[in-house]
Amino acid sequence: MYDPRQHLIVALDVSSAAAAQKIVAAVGDSALTYKVGMQLFTAEGPGIVRDLVASGRRVFLDLKYHDIPTTVAAASREATQLGAAMITVHASGGGKMLRAAVDAAHSVNPGLVVLAVTVLTSMEDGDLERLGIRGRVVDHVLRLTALATANGCQGVVASALEASELRSGLGDDFVIVTPGVRPPGRDHGDQSRVVTPSEAIAAGATHIVVGRPITAAANPAEEVRAILEQMSQATSA
Repeated sequence: MYDPRQHLIVALDVSSAAAAQKIVAAVGDSALTYKVGMQLFTAEGPGIVRDLVASGRRVFLDLKYHDIPTTVAAASREATQLGAAMITVHASGGGKMLRAAVDAAHSVNPGLVVLAVTVLTSMEDGDLERLGIRGRVVDHVLRLTALATANGCQGVVASALEASELRSGLGDDFVIVTPGVRPPGRDHGDQSRVVTPSEAIAAGATHIVVGRPITAAANPAEEVRAILEQMSQATSA
C-alpha cells in the first residue's frame, strides 16, 4: 500500500538547530524524512544530522558535492558515517567523481542512496545556453542521468518536468527526487520549473522535496497532511 510519508522530504531550510527542531516537532509523525541543506549544515554543522538520525528521522543530506574525485569520496564517506540516508553529488562533476562518491559511501553503508544532481530547478533552457550547453534542459538532464547510472548512482535530483521521460527509460526502481514543488496557488519564489505535489508524483517522481510551504506555514502539520493527501490522490488517479 502506498504510504506518501515515505515519499515526502521536508526541507529544513532554516538557520539554526532550534528552528529545525521546532519544525520537526510541529510536523510530528506526518513526515519521516528531512532535508539538511547548505544553510542549516553551515550554521550548525554535522551535529544536526546526528541529532535527527538519533531521533529516528531519515536525513537527506543535500550538500551537492562537486570537486575532484578524492575530495568528494572523502566527503561522501563522512556523510555516510553521520547516518544520512541519501546524499547528493553534482552529475556535472563527471563519471570519475560520481563513481568515487558511490564507492566511498557504499564502503560504509551499501544501503545509502547517492543521488546525482542534474539541472537545478531554478534554471531554464536559456540559462544552459548562456553556459555554452546546447539543447533543452530535458536533453541535458537525460545526458547527466545516463552518466550517473553508468557510474553507480541509484537516482537523480531532477524537476518533475523531466521525471516522466526519465521514468520511461529507467524503470520503477530508479529514484527520482524532485525539488521545486509547490502546492497549488503558492508563490514560486526563485524556482523556474515548478509543479504541484500531485503533478510530481503522477509524472514519476519517487520523492518530492517541499520546504517553505511547510516550514513557513502557521500549522506545518496541517500543511503536510494536505500535501500527503495530494500525493495519495495522484497514485489513485
